[in-house]
Amino acid sequence: MHPHLGNDMANHNSALKRIRQSEKKRLRNRYYHKTARTAMKGLRNEEDKKVATEQLPLVISLLDKLVKKNIIHKNKAANLKSKLTKHVNKLA
Repeated sequence: MHPHLGNDMANHNSALKRIRQSEKKRLRNRYYHKTARTAMKGLRNEEDKKVATEQLPLVISLLDKLVKKNIIHKNKAANLKSKLTKHVNKLA
């Protein structure tokens, strides 16, 4: 029995396929989201301004990809990018 499906298992081929697809998509989205979060964490913990300045565009790009894939809302991405940019600019 699959953890996300409960006991009322669907019996139609289309429903079964939909379940397989959405599970794949869920794992893929989780991977993308987690990768971006880890990158943000790394950028927040970075002390060296030069390294942080190099990392920022890469992290912003990851966030934009999450928006494009509909994993996070564009305003959330904008807020995160703003905060991270402020953080990088504050570094000595």
